[in-house]
Amino acid sequence: MYPFVRMALEMARARRLPKLGVFDTHVSQVRCWPWDLDPWMELNNGRTLTLYDLGRLPLARRTGFEDTLLAKRWGLAVVGSTTRYRRRVTVMAKLEMRTRCIGWDARFVYMEQSMWKGEDCTSHVLIRSAIVSKVGMVPPRDMAVAMGIGPESPALPAWVQAWIEADATRLWPPAR
Repeated sequence: MYPFVRMALEMARARRLPKLGVFDTHVSQVRCWPWDLDPWMELNNGRTLTLYDLGRLPLARRTGFEDTLLAKRWGLAVVGSTTRYRRRVTVMAKLEMRTRCIGWDARFVYMEQSMWKGEDCTSHVLIRSAIVSKVGMVPPRDMAVAMGIGPESPALPAWVQAWIEADATRLWPPAR
């Protein structure tokens, strides 16, 4: 089940925090609860991605992206991701989550997120999102203009560009 209570708490906290620039980092604290565990008694990989949702939503609120989405009646859909899991997270562990927008290309917005246990990064995710409307996808540059920032994105890091290029070679739809 989706953690709606956690989401409400994170969004309420974000309302009280100062505004952020589009490329600033939102930092939040999360804890691995017993219901976040898999059979091996560590943070479930699927729950990790759900917890990352709880970092992107407050970032959208703090940067004004949420206001723009609501005003334009746009939505946001995750359309791709790549995740690295590097350190085990066990029950009751406190984690710091860092979330930031990296930039965009002609079709998608790219966000980077990481979870930290002390000085150790436990996981890192690159999220590709599409801005959607009733008539289809909205170019990210339209979002940027609506938010009052320049339509051009900063250059995407080489590792992000390499992932975009590699993912473009993937067969779609996959073979049955």
